[in-house]
Amino acid sequence: MADLPMADRHETVLPEAPESARRALQQALNTGVADRHEAVAQVVADFPTLLGGWASLAELASAPIERYAYARVGYHRGLDALRAAGWGGRGYVRWSNPNNRDALRCLALLRDAAGEIGEHDEVARIDEFLVQLDPDWTNTNL
Repeated sequence: MADLPMADRHETVLPEAPESARRALQQALNTGVADRHEAVAQVVADFPTLLGGWASLAELASAPIERYAYARVGYHRGLDALRAAGWGGRGYVRWSNPNNRDALRCLALLRDAAGEIGEHDEVARIDEFLVQLDPDWTNTNL
């Protein structure tokens, strides 16, 4: 079967994260700076599929390889969530839908961390993937 033009591809929208997980993450992010990383890590341990938690851990990490690791887990969790929502490896996942933002955020954070550790081929692949998922993607979305 020939590749479908992008215009013929469906759009996937992730379900909203559970209220209890979102509330716990917000409380952890409001924790004092010295304890924030640990508080967010506990939320992720309690809600391991919470993409916003993985993205937040990547943002809070101090070392590039740690940022890369958290973002990579978030990216893979995002792929799992997308597949569960009907995404078959093709189609749009737009930033304009708030439910998709944490998955795209994990992917963009992975790209940034890959650049920090010198994985320049991965940076290029992720840049292309972001635009395939959302043709309106810009790095100012974050």
